Amino acid sequence: MEDMKWDMGGAGAVAGTMKALAGRKAKAHVVGICGLVENMPDGNAQRPGDVVTSMSGQTIEVINTDAEGRLVLCDALHYAQEKFKPDTIIDLATLTGAIIISLGKEHAGLFSNSDELSDKLLAAGKATGDKLWRLPVGPAYDKLIDSPIADIKNVGPRDAGSITAAQFLQRFIQDGVKWAHLDIAGTVWGDKDGPTWAKGATGYGVKLLDRFVADNYEA
Repeated sequence: MEDMKWDMGGAGAVAGTMKALAGRKAKAHVVGICGLVENMPDGNAQRPGDVVTSMSGQTIEVINTDAEGRLVLCDALHYAQEKFKPDTIIDLATLTGAIIISLGKEHAGLFSNSDELSDKLLAAGKATGDKLWRLPVGPAYDKLIDSPIADIKNVGPRDAGSITAAQFLQRFIQDGVKWAHLDIAGTVWGDKDGPTWAKGATGYGVKLLDRFVADNYEA
């Protein structure tokens, strides 16, 4: 539980990216949104079996209360699309422990509905050292989070945990929007010093997104 402090890694990367872009006066239209919430026990806390309604109107059956971050993130994604009408949206989140089992701390997981967007992010990751590895999404995985009593379950089975988490988020992406999800649970902190960070927070994602914007929206 004491490691849960790293769960703000996605929001931290977004805030850091916006600061980096503003600091160098990047000539690009970029909007950053952070879902900032407290996660403490309460008499009104959700329970396994509850059905909640997302901002988009889709209903979600809560199977695992530890998969709460994606409930915040799906609303942030919906809000971003409704408010700003982006053609491209990238989310970063310390979403699953399963991604650490898959990729360790060397790569973050990349999931996307766009080969073009994926290629650009992979190139930016290779250039900056914030490495990514693309994993699949698709209908066969999507059906694993269908619910008999709601539009969607907040988790699937144990298998393909990172993929079904990405599939959950994709349910909230509107048609025509290019989307990428970066699962950074294994890369946001280090238990020893790294080449550009002291033991602790790594700042993963800031260099990656700054380079992505510079290469694709300012050239």
